[in-house]
Amino acid sequence: MVSAHLLIMYVAALVVVFALPGPDMALVLQTSIGRGARTGFAAAAGLGISRATHVTLSACGVAALLRNAPWLYEVVRYGGAIYLAWVAVQIFRSPVFAMPTDGAQLGGSRPLRSAFVKGLLTNLLNPKALLFCSVLLPQFVRPEAGHVAWQVIELGVVLVVIGACFDAAYAVGAARISGWVRSHPLAQTLQRWTFSAALIGFAVRLSLD
Repeated sequence: MVSAHLLIMYVAALVVVFALPGPDMALVLQTSIGRGARTGFAAAAGLGISRATHVTLSACGVAALLRNAPWLYEVVRYGGAIYLAWVAVQIFRSPVFAMPTDGAQLGGSRPLRSAFVKGLLTNLLNPKALLFCSVLLPQFVRPEAGHVAWQVIELGVVLVVIGACFDAAYAVGAARISGWVRSHPLAQTLQRWTFSAALIGFAVRLSLD
């Protein structure tokens, strides 16, 4: 069991990390503005599954493997950068707002499934997310406090939950301003350019770091 003191410090660190702009945030905001909160939640669900996977892989030692096998890290890193660039191009080429004029959520499972997959792959193909888990979690594990595996599970659950809360807040907030953006053609163009440029920037940073 993680102590209350360490848990508070851990939560504070996660809040700072999830509040910083990144590809996950950009994807949820763009998806929610363009297709509503429901689709944004689907993207957030994909991100949540990916984070849970990273925590599991980190606990299994895969992050250590990436650190010790530079070629494998490079493969994952460039693959993630290419995928982010592809998503950015898709956003840039998308038609100006596909949201219905009455503000209703888009129906059908295809947009939801597509958003879920984008969220999953955006985070899953980012090796830094996996390495982040492998670096952060051990700092708050104390062998003398009990079974290490249970502490890792507890910290992993907290990470996924806090990430989901931030993603949900971004989705709801972006969906609320979508009506205003929809009624301003210039704002529509700017939001597509902004999110496309942001994802391209994250892709370049990921490929160069």
